[in-house]
Amino acid sequence: MENFYLPGATTVGIRCADGVVLASEKLLTFGRGVQSKSVKKVFKLTENIGIAFAGLVSDFQVVKDTLGALFRLYELEQKKRISVDAAAKQTSAILYNRRIFPYFTNSIIAGVDEDGAKVFALDLIGSLIEDDYAAIGSGSEIAIGVLENEYVPSLTAEDGKNLAIRAIRSAAERDPSSGEGIDILAIQKSKIEEFTATIK
Repeated sequence: MENFYLPGATTVGIRCADGVVLASEKLLTFGRGVQSKSVKKVFKLTENIGIAFAGLVSDFQVVKDTLGALFRLYELEQKKRISVDAAAKQTSAILYNRRIFPYFTNSIIAGVDEDGAKVFALDLIGSLIEDDYAAIGSGSEIAIGVLENEYVPSLTAEDGKNLAIRAIRSAAERDPSSGEGIDILAIQKSKIEEFTATIK
């Protein structure tokens, strides 16, 4: 019952052979109530990097806006895009600096650069873990089972989108805090795509 008043979510990130996929469902619950059925939890930060969250909406919106401004400033000053590694480390530093009064959000940051596709998971105090795939939020235990069962390194971005949808749909069947559609962000070297899928 200690998490009763924390908002739920199911959010996943997948590294593919030709890109990355971030996805999250759209439901926002608090206590016994549904606060919204259309919350966006997946965002494009740059033309090659995205981020997805699970946690308090106000907190992850602050993190997202801060990172967007910092990465844009980097591009203006350095005349090049920030690398995925540097973006993940900057995110970690921001979260760690707030460790005494943390932002109540877990996040997955992912992108594609000259070193390839990368996915990083972060907790609320900035612990940084690179992996092939990650799941966060109240439905993560169900979603991660689907990812572990079906993930292969040769997965294409198109296959990754379908796998992310299956993982979140499975979680939404058992997690009452997840549902109401799926926002998906797929990033490849040649393009970046955002779209919404249904839960059913």
